[in-house]
Amino acid sequence: MARRTKKAEPTLETATAPRKPSRSARSTWKLMDRGSVVLGALLARRLSTGAWRVVTGKPAPTNSRSPEVATREAVVWAVVGGALVELVRMGTRRAAATYWVRSTGDLPPGMKRVRPGK
Repeated sequence: MARRTKKAEPTLETATAPRKPSRSARSTWKLMDRGSVVLGALLARRLSTGAWRVVTGKPAPTNSRSPEVATREAVVWAVVGGALVELVRMGTRRAAATYWVRSTGDLPPGMKRVRPGK
């Protein structure tokens, strides 16, 4: 009996840059990309307010412009919140791009290879 070999799943290393993606592929990618940004924003908000509460024991400042919030607290909240938002946003967008590559075998429309030689 002949063995069936499992087809290798595409990865970021083996993905090829798309030649000319169809209109539906571009639309689908735009929808996935925007959805990942929205999901990342929602997750980041929850993560940053939760982390703030765990670390400080107080609720996160809701209005950093308020004179009732100390300047130091407002600055720390802006730095921590901004960093977490960007990290989560990057993670969700990378996850969407990785899913696209595994599903189609090509890079998402409009994305160019970083290292053309590989």
